[in-house]
Amino acid sequence: MMNRSSYRMMVKTAKYMDKYYLDPLIGLIPGGFGDTISSLLAFPFIYYSLCVVKSIPLTLAVIYNILIDVMLGAIPVIGNVFDIFKRSYVDNLKLITGYIEDDKEIISKVRKKAFATAVLIAIVCFLIYWVVRAAIAFFHMLF
Repeated sequence: MMNRSSYRMMVKTAKYMDKYYLDPLIGLIPGGFGDTISSLLAFPFIYYSLCVVKSIPLTLAVIYNILIDVMLGAIPVIGNVFDIFKRSYVDNLKLITGYIEDDKEIISKVRKKAFATAVLIAIVCFLIYWVVRAAIAFFHMLF
């Protein structure tokens, strides 16, 4: 699995984004465009964990790291400082590699993050439901 071109792409992405600090530099692009670009560069990790390794818990753990990175990176000015220290690309690469190599500690981390992400997704869906419901009620009040 680690000989695939998609794995090599993840290694290079992690190297440039976290070890050469490209993530905080891209985050400086104003208007949220930098954070959007940075998030898009995380898609190979999602693809690999879901389509190659075929693990939903691993994919949820990868998404968890991406969401934390996006959330921290979205904070104006301070978010770029957080991006220097929060190395989500390297963390995701470690999760994927450890999962493939059957590292018990990594698998435990994956399960914890997967559960947290599943709960987070459920909360967000619940909030979306209530926002949509409130918007519909408000719309009906106007007309």
